[in-house]
Amino acid sequence: MVRNLWLTRLSVASILCVLIVGCAGMAKSSGNPHVDEAVAHAMEAIEHGGMGHSDVLVTHAEVSLQHAKAAQKEMTNPHLDAGIAELQKAITHGKAGHAGVATKHAKEAVGHFHEIH
Repeated sequence: MVRNLWLTRLSVASILCVLIVGCAGMAKSSGNPHVDEAVAHAMEAIEHGGMGHSDVLVTHAEVSLQHAKAAQKEMTNPHLDAGIAELQKAITHGKAGHAGVATKHAKEAVGHFHEIH
């Protein structure tokens, strides 16, 4: 009985791992690695902005902006341009210590980046 319980727990853990990995693979990708990195860092900026960490928000927003500008050299898309503008606003407000407003702009940037196909 103890062995069966152990196997059941192992099976549940295995299923959960497969689901987690599968869901992670389903994250929306733009097809451009720079856009994907821009999204990842903007999400980090949003997370830290939500905690009131303006300085860390700025750091991630700046890295996101670098990737977005690199993507801009490879493709043209109005959502990419709009996302870059939102990141610049996020950085400006983050440097002023306005974590809430900066977070709002970072969220807007992510929204635009997700529209890139």
